[in-house]
Amino acid sequence: MDNYVVEMLNIRKEFPGIVANDNINLQLKKGEIHALLGENGAGKSTLMNVLFGLYQPEKGEIRVNGKPVTITDPNVANRLGIGMVHQHFMLVEKFTVAQNIILGAEPKGKGRVVDLKKAEKEIAELSERYGLSVDPKAKISDISVGMQQRAEILKTLYRGAEVLILDEPTAVLTPQEIKELIGIMKSLISEGISIILITHKLKEIMEVSDRCTVIRKGEGVGTVNVNETDVDELASMMVGRQISFKTEKTEANPKENILSIKDLHVQDIRKAMMVKGLNLDVRAGEIVGVAGIDGNGQSELIEAITGLRKSESGSIQLNGKNIENLSTRKVTESGVAHIPQDRHKFGLVLDYPIAENMVLQTYYQKPFSNSKVLSFKNIYDHANQLIEDYDVRTPSPQTKARSLSGGNQQKAIIAREVDRSPDLLIAAQPTRGLDVGAIENIHKRLIKERDKGRAVLLVSFELDEVMNVSDRIAVMFDGEIVANVKPEETNEQELGLLMAGSTKEKAGEN
Repeated sequence: MDNYVVEMLNIRKEFPGIVANDNINLQLKKGEIHALLGENGAGKSTLMNVLFGLYQPEKGEIRVNGKPVTITDPNVANRLGIGMVHQHFMLVEKFTVAQNIILGAEPKGKGRVVDLKKAEKEIAELSERYGLSVDPKAKISDISVGMQQRAEILKTLYRGAEVLILDEPTAVLTPQEIKELIGIMKSLISEGISIILITHKLKEIMEVSDRCTVIRKGEGVGTVNVNETDVDELASMMVGRQISFKTEKTEANPKENILSIKDLHVQDIRKAMMVKGLNLDVRAGEIVGVAGIDGNGQSELIEAITGLRKSESGSIQLNGKNIENLSTRKVTESGVAHIPQDRHKFGLVLDYPIAENMVLQTYYQKPFSNSKVLSFKNIYDHANQLIEDYDVRTPSPQTKARSLSGGNQQKAIIAREVDRSPDLLIAAQPTRGLDVGAIENIHKRLIKERDKGRAVLLVSFELDEVMNVSDRIAVMFDGEIVANVKPEETNEQELGLLMAGSTKEKAGEN
C-alpha cells in the first residue's frame, strides 16, 4: 500500500459564478516532489489554498497520514505539518529574516519577552541543515528575491512543516537562483520533507519531480510518473491540444529607427550608476531581445525609456524626438507601450476591477471619457472584447485584479498595451508566470506586432525565449551593450558567456 502523507479526494470548490475545482484528486507520497500542473486559472492555487485552510471546500475529503481532517485555517494546517510558500511573499520588509520567521510563533524568554537570540540561533541551525544559507539578522528589504523565498521556506520549517507547498516558486527567480532552489528542494526531500510544486515550467517538472498531477479548467486530467512521460505529453494534457515550442515566423524586414539611445547613463535608487554609456537602436519591423543576468541595468534602462526613472545623461529618441526625462504619460502618448517586469508594482491597480485596469493608459480619452465624465459602458464593452481576444480568464470584468491568477493578470496587461498599437512595444519578462499555451500565444502576438511594423524591445531572463522570438539579440553586461548577435548565429552557451562578461571572440572559442 502506498504511503500517502496527504490525500485530497473528490475536492470541489466554488466561487460565485465559477467552479474552481471540480471533483479533483491528489495524493502525495512521503518523500516525493509532486508537481501540480495546469494552465493559468486552472485552479492549482485554489486547490492548494484548500489544503492550507485558506478556503473551505464544498465537497470532498482531506486526509493527513491516512486520517480524515478538517483544515479550517492555516494554523490548523501548520499543526498538521503543512506549510505553504505563496507566489507573492508574505514578508514584512522592515523586519529581519528572523523577526519574519517567528512572527506569530515567538519564543518567549524570562518575563514573557521575545527571545530573539534564541530564535536567530535556531534559524541559523535550520538554514545550515537544509543548505539555505540565509542570514537571520539580515533585513528583508536588503536581500534578493531568491533569499526572501528561502526565508519563506525557513518560516514553514521553523513551524515544523513536513509537507511543503511551493506556489510557482521559480516565477520571480534568476536562472542561477532556480538552479539553487532545485538543489534546496532535493536537500529537503533527503531530510524527509514532501513537496507539492505548483508550476507550469515543464523543464523543471522533468528535472525535479517524481510524479505530476494535471488539472485543466478546474477538473483533474490525471497523474503520471515523470520518468514515464515527456514535455509534449504534459503540455497536451495541460491545454488539451498539441503545443509548438518553436515559434514560427518569417524573416524580419526592419525599416527606419523607432528607438535610438545614445550614451545613456542611469542611476539606481542608491545613486549607483547602473546604465553606463549605453547605445541601442530598435527599428520598425524587428524584435530586439536584450539578454543579460538580472542586475546588470536592464530594469533601470526600461524605467528610463518609459519615464519611470530620470536619466543622468545621454539621449533617448522615439521617431527622432527626444523623450528622455518626460513624464510617464507623455512617453505613453508619444507611442510607447510597456509590459512591466513587476505587474503588481507597475502594471495594475489591484483593487480596481479588471475592466478599469484595461484603460489605465487611456481612460481620459474618447470613447472612455469626454474629459469630464467616464463612460463606464464603453469601458466595460472594451474590456469584454479584450477579455475574449486575449483569453483572460475572469468571472466577470467587474472582478478585482487581485482576484485573478498571476497569469491572467499578465494577459490583461498585455491586452491593454498591445491594443493601443504603439510604435514601440517594450515587453519586460512578458511570459513570466504563464503556461506554455499562453506563452505560445504571447510570442505570436509579439511577432504579429513586429509584422505590423512596430518596433519591439524584449527583455527576458529566459534564454530560450530570447533565442526563439528575437530577430536580433543585444547582450547587456554591467550597464552596457557588449555584443549584438543574430539568434541563428549563436547558441545558449555563447550567450551565457557573453552575459557573464566574456568577449565575443572568447565566447566563440568555447
